[in-house]
Amino acid sequence: MEDPIVEIYAGIGSDAPFYALVEAFYREVEEDSVLRSLYPDDLEPGKRHLVWFLIQRCGGPSHYGTERGHPKLRVRHMPFRIGAEESDAWVRHMLAALEVTPEFGPYQASLSRYFEESAAFLINKSEIPTI
Repeated sequence: MEDPIVEIYAGIGSDAPFYALVEAFYREVEEDSVLRSLYPDDLEPGKRHLVWFLIQRCGGPSHYGTERGHPKLRVRHMPFRIGAEESDAWVRHMLAALEVTPEFGPYQASLSRYFEESAAFLINKSEIPTI
């Protein structure tokens, strides 16, 4: 089974659009009452990690792996209570960032699906109502 995500970096050809995507995403996070509290005061390390992760995941250089090792997305996100509301907000902002980063236009469908599936995978908070 082919993974279309790993070919995106070659098609885009540089790091710059990934940085633009992450900046657009974090602008939204900074204003989001649901998500902002999940992030530390200093957003810069998280931005760098996300950029490097996306570059590596999309077939570019493995700066993320060199600095942080295997992504272990679920393990790295376990300390944060992520429910459907947080997951939906994250996806909404990431898809909005895709919309304003034109270099990702040809890859929007694949990346949208990837982001939606990844966000759902990271849900770790039960939302079963108690009586």
